[in-house]
Amino acid sequence: MSRRGWVLFSAMCVIWGIPYLLIKVAVSDLSPVDVVFGRCLVAVVLLLPVAAVRGELRPLLPHWKPLLAYTIIEVAIPWLLLPIAEQKLPSSLTGLLVAAVPLVGTLLAFARGATHELGLTRIAGLVVGLLGVGALVGLDVHGAQLGSTLAVGVVAIGYAVGPLILSRYLGDLPPVGVVAASLTLVTIAYAPFALTSLPHAWPRSEVTWSVLVLGVVCTAAAFLLFFALIADVGPVLATVITYVNPAVAVLLGALFLHEHITASTLIGFALILAGSFLATRPSRLAPDEHPELLATAAVVPEP
Repeated sequence: MSRRGWVLFSAMCVIWGIPYLLIKVAVSDLSPVDVVFGRCLVAVVLLLPVAAVRGELRPLLPHWKPLLAYTIIEVAIPWLLLPIAEQKLPSSLTGLLVAAVPLVGTLLAFARGATHELGLTRIAGLVVGLLGVGALVGLDVHGAQLGSTLAVGVVAIGYAVGPLILSRYLGDLPPVGVVAASLTLVTIAYAPFALTSLPHAWPRSEVTWSVLVLGVVCTAAAFLLFFALIADVGPVLATVITYVNPAVAVLLGALFLHEHITASTLIGFALILAGSFLATRPSRLAPDEHPELLATAAVVPEP
C-alpha cells in the first residue's frame, strides 16, 4: 500500500473499533432510539450537503425500493439493536460477536447458489469461526444477557445481508449519496420516537461527546475515509480492517470501562478471526462468476 493507504487503513482500524465503547457510554443516559437518532442526525448534517453538491442524490430515485431495503437491514435495525444489546452486554463482547459477520455472510452466499465453492478450507473456516462464537457465548454470556446476545446475532445477519443488497442493486450508484440518503431516512423514521423519549435533564458531558463522536467521526468521516481507502487499495484489502476493529473494541473496553478480558475472550476472538479469514479467502473463480460470494468477502460492518 501507499503511505496514504496505510494512513487511511490505520485510521479505519481505530475509527470502527471505538463505536462499541461510545455506545456503551451513551446508553447510560439515553435510550437506544435517542442514540441512533442523535448519531444519524449529526452525520446527515455533514454528509447530505456533500452528496447534494456532488449531485449524488437524484440518481437514487429510481432505486428507492432496494435503497429502502438496504436502509432497514443495514442501518435502521442493527443500529438500534446494538445499543439495546449494550445495555446488558460489555462493549468488548459486542464487538467480538459482530466480528462473526463474515461467517454469516459466507453462509448466506453459499445458500444463494455458491455451494460448489464450499471447499475444505471454507468448511474449516466456518467450523473454526462458529466454535469461536460458541466459546464466547457459552463462557462469557450469562442468562440475563441471552436476549442481548440474540440481538447482536440479528445485527450480524443484517450486516451480512446489507452488502449483498448494495452490491446487487446499488453497486453502480454514488456511495456517499447512498449513505447520506440511508441515514436521512433513518433520522426521519426515528425522530418521532426519539423526541418523545428525550431525558428531562441534559445528559452528562461524556454522553453528549459520545453521540457527537459517533456521528462526526464514526459515521460521517468514517464513510468518507472508507470510500477513499477502497479507491486507494481496493475493496478486498480494505476489508482487512474487519480483523482489527474487534481488537480495538476489546482494548478500549478494558482500558476505559474496566471490562475483563478472560481466557475465553481471547480464545473466542482468535477462533472467530481465523475462521473468518479462512471462510472468506478469495476463490479461484472468475471475478463475475459469483458476485454474491465476492461481496461477502468485502463485508465490513460499520458499527
